[in-house]
Parts: sequence; structure tokens; C-alpha cells
Amino acid sequence: MTPETVPLWVTLIGNFGFPIAITIYLFVRFERKLKDLESVIIELSHVIKRIDKQNSRSE
Repeated sequence: MTPETVPLWVTLIGNFGFPIAITIYLFVRFERKLKDLESVIIELSHVIKRIDKQNSRSE
């Protein structure tokens, strides 16, 4: 890296560093939310199966 390219690197990091950091932060948050949503959907599936079994017995 030559001294002439240092300002270019500083500019590139300044321009793209913040958007990259925000993108990574949002991906991490969305991943957590998706895992929570997945567990709720699985639990809902179990509840629906239980209700279906109860209804089939009562008929």
C-alpha cells in the first residue's frame, strides 16, 4: 500500500463501512426473529394436531 492509496482506502471504508455494519446487524436480528418464529410455528403445529386428535375422538 503506497501513501497515495491511503486516502482512497479511508474514503472507501468511510463510504461502505457503515452500510456493511448496519447490514450485518440487521441480518443477526432477523436471524433471531426467524428462529423465534420457527419455534412458534412448530408449537402451533403441535397444538393443531392435538386439537385434531381430540375432535376425531369425539366424533
